Amino acid sequence: MKQTPQETHSARIARILADRIISGEIPPGARLRQDHIAAAFGTSHVPVREAFRELQMQGLAESEPRRGFRVTEFDVAELREVAEMRASLESLALRHAAPNITRTILVEAEEVTRHGDSASTVRDWEAANRKFHRMILAPCQMPRLLRTIDDLQAASARFLFAAWRRDWEARTDHAHRAILEALRKGQTDLACAALARHVGWIGKRKPAVKNADLRETYEISG
Repeated sequence: MKQTPQETHSARIARILADRIISGEIPPGARLRQDHIAAAFGTSHVPVREAFRELQMQGLAESEPRRGFRVTEFDVAELREVAEMRASLESLALRHAAPNITRTILVEAEEVTRHGDSASTVRDWEAANRKFHRMILAPCQMPRLLRTIDDLQAASARFLFAAWRRDWEARTDHAHRAILEALRKGQTDLACAALARHVGWIGKRKPAVKNADLRETYEISG
């Protein structure tokens, strides 16, 4: 039986740091100190530098001349760009995936959506949401496109966690169900249009409590 290659040290470090950046545990603008991170992971500087380059490729970190790496900032202009790119690329992936989506995939995607509807935290909801999108897009069998979409979804998650870190509200995902219904009926154009609207929408979020921070925050639906 063919074994799955083990995760390299640099890939593991990049994965863990990416999760901390996306969740907001490592905030925008924070410096990524090579010595500290190497010590924390019990490794040399080499895999840490490789991990930093991977984070840079994902748009999560940036290099500054003679100052090392820091976590990238983000603003509403970037959110709009990410949303528009996701709308175009995910609908493209779904168009190619649709002929290969089986009944089993549709049933499992419906179950994932139900889990998302009952999520008690924003992290649980985001995990279910991302799993749903991967399930319906993976059958496109276009690895490069899927890697790009993964990076865009990670960028979306940063905005999601920033907006909902303190007062998450459970939601029913009607858009996911509309996409699945169109796929069941073989209505690929309708499914792609519904997906594009779903991931391309952004809106201003009103504070859920009185006297909350008045700075504008934005939410996404997918």
